[in-house]
Amino acid sequence: MKKSKIQQIIQYTLVVLVTAVLLGFSTSCSNDDDDDAPARQSHKVVFKATASAGSNIDVAVYGYDSTITTASSLSGTTWTSPEITTPAGAVNANIGVNATGSSSSSTLKVQIYVDGELKKEGTSSGQILSASANYTF
Repeated sequence: MKKSKIQQIIQYTLVVLVTAVLLGFSTSCSNDDDDDAPARQSHKVVFKATASAGSNIDVAVYGYDSTITTASSLSGTTWTSPEITTPAGAVNANIGVNATGSSSSSTLKVQIYVDGELKKEGTSSGQILSASANYTF
């Protein structure tokens, strides 16, 4: 299946946008003097995307902090990432997904699960679908 020029532009834009967001959120304060702060711990994270019937998921960009994975050449209405174990110092989990809807009423939902619990969702609707979500540990 050959991608249209618009789909290629949207895919490229999503990758650049999510990368910029991930790099921007990955900075943290290292001079905190708060000794009462809870110890950071590692987390098990799973990312999911679900599109309405007749839609097609194209690409997913996901990860934590500046550790990013791109899953391209996807197809179908559902996608689930492999489980990722974040290091104890991780700050954010992020996902961005592009899909093509079958009509202007098509929908796309992305979800971030942390330690088996749904923590964040993002949605999009229309024929050109792009949904993202960010969760801070």
